Amino acid sequence: MVFKLIKQAPLTEQVHSKDGCIYLYRAMKFIGWRPPKSGIWRYVYLTWTLTTFIWCTTYLPLGFLGSYMTQIKLFSPGEFLTSLQVCINAYGSSVKVAITYSQLWRLVKARDLLDKLDVRCTSDEEREKIHRVVARSNHAFLIFTFVYCGYAGSTYLSSVLSGRPPWQLYNPLIDWHDGTLKLWIASTFEYMVMSGAVLQDQLSDTYPLVYTLILRTHLDILKERIRRLRTDENMTEEENYEALVNCVLDHKLILKYCALIRPVISGTIFTQFLLIGVVLGLTLINVFFFSDIWTGIASFMFVITILLQTFPFCYTCNLIMDDCAALSHAIFQSNWIDSGSRYQSTLLYFLHNVQQPIVFIAGGIFQISMSSNISVAKFAFSVITITKQMNIADKFKTD
Repeated sequence: MVFKLIKQAPLTEQVHSKDGCIYLYRAMKFIGWRPPKSGIWRYVYLTWTLTTFIWCTTYLPLGFLGSYMTQIKLFSPGEFLTSLQVCINAYGSSVKVAITYSQLWRLVKARDLLDKLDVRCTSDEEREKIHRVVARSNHAFLIFTFVYCGYAGSTYLSSVLSGRPPWQLYNPLIDWHDGTLKLWIASTFEYMVMSGAVLQDQLSDTYPLVYTLILRTHLDILKERIRRLRTDENMTEEENYEALVNCVLDHKLILKYCALIRPVISGTIFTQFLLIGVVLGLTLINVFFFSDIWTGIASFMFVITILLQTFPFCYTCNLIMDDCAALSHAIFQSNWIDSGSRYQSTLLYFLHNVQQPIVFIAGGIFQISMSSNISVAKFAFSVITITKQMNIADKFKTD
C-alpha cells in the first residue's frame, strides 16, 4: 500500500500516538527542518536548509515586490489580483514559517511527551483509539498535501497555457517575453520556488490540526477512565484512590502537552487571522470580476487552501472545549458518593482543575474558535461590498 499510515493498523501491531506525526515530520525533513544530530551530513543538510529558506521564505515575497516595482504596467487587472492575493499570503507564510521553525523544539518535545501518555493505554479499547487517531492524523496531512499541491500545479499549468508565468516573480536573469522556451523555463522556476513555499506553509498550517486531533483522543481516553473509577468491585479503596491519582497525573501531562504547543499555535494562527479576510476578499473579487475559466480554477483552489488554513483547526478547538466540559461531567457523575474523605478531596481538586477548559489564544488576543474564524473571514465580504459600491472593478476594466 502506497500510503499505509492512513489506514488504521490492526491491534496486533504496536502503534504510538506520535506515529500520527510521521507524515508531518517526513515533510519537515524533506524541506530542511530536521537535520541529523551530528556528523558531516549535518552540515550538508544545513546547506539544504539554508537554500530552502533563501528561495522559498525570503526570495518569494521579495520577488512579488520586485515584480510590482518593475512591471506593474504590464499586469492586467486579473493578473495583478492573482499575484497580489498570493503575495499577501506569501508574506504571512514567511512569518508563520519563521515562528514554526524557531519554536520547533516545542513541537518535538510535545510529541515525545505523548509516549508518557501512551504508557497506560493498555486495553484494546484504548489502543484502538490510538490506532484510529494515528490513521486520521496522517490522512488529514495527506489531504492537505493534495489540496496545496493541487493549487500550485493548477496555477502553474493554467498560467503557462494562457501564455504567462504563474506568479510573475521578479527574475532579472530570464525574460519570459522572449519566446515560448523562456516562458516555460521561467514558469518552471517559479513553480519550484512556490512548491517549496507551499510545503513550508502547509507544515505551519497542519501541525496544529495534527497535534490537537491527538490531544482530543487522549482527552477521550481519560474521560472513559474517569467513568470507570470505583466500578470494579474487586479493587480496594487504596487501589481506587491510586486510579484516581493516575487520572490526575494524566490530566497534568495533557496540560503540559498543551502548554508546549500553545505559544507556537498562538503566533501562527494570529498571523493567519490577520490575513484571511483580505486574501479571501481579493481572491473572490478576482473570481467574480476578472477570471477566465483557467484562472477561475486556480483561484478556486486557492480559496480552498485559505479556508483549510484555519477552519479545521478552529473547529477542533471548539470540540476540545466540549471535551473538557464532558470531562468535568464525567468526574461529577462518577461513583464517588460513598468514597472516603481522602478520595473525595482529591476528586474535588481534580474537578476544580478540569473545569478550566483548554483554550488556545491567537496572539494573546483572539480565542481560537469557529466564531472567531467566521468573524475574521467576514471581512472578505466587506472587501467585496466596498469594491462593488465604489465600482472599482469596472474602473480597472476601463483602465
